[in-house]
Amino acid sequence: MTNELTIIAAASNNNVIGNNNKLIWHIPKDLMRFKELTLNHTVIMGRKTFESLPNPLPNRLNIVVTRNTNYNHDGIIVCESIEEALTHCTNDSQPFIIGGGEIYSQTIDLVDKIELTRVYKDYNGDAFFPEIPEEKFKLIKDDAYELDGNENIKYSFLTYIKK
Repeated sequence: MTNELTIIAAASNNNVIGNNNKLIWHIPKDLMRFKELTLNHTVIMGRKTFESLPNPLPNRLNIVVTRNTNYNHDGIIVCESIEEALTHCTNDSQPFIIGGGEIYSQTIDLVDKIELTRVYKDYNGDAFFPEIPEEKFKLIKDDAYELDGNENIKYSFLTYIKK
């Protein structure tokens, strides 16, 4: 089976993805899209991303990449490297890399596809999404939205594929 390894992320204009291990914005449509795309697939994440979740994500194989060989938690597979994590994805047509910043940086050159929610505002944060190498990826979809609320947030669902 051929895998279509996919990064899924939400990042601000200045590539911030989080602060203090928390999401900065609350965009319900983005959370629904994340769930729809990743449901019944493998999700690969770093330890900090996993620890920001209340529980392992249901109806998904949760793989946590960490250098801590003693790390353990119910409902997850612990791996020491991205390469090891990918060995658990052979039966999944589209495993997802779901964060955080370090894991995105380690995998951006490996993935076939990027599903990015671009939030059109600058934010302060301590976790960042890497620059998408334009020579390697082509934007094939750009669906724009606006969230009304305390702050009107403009955002787009962007889909990139490897050239």
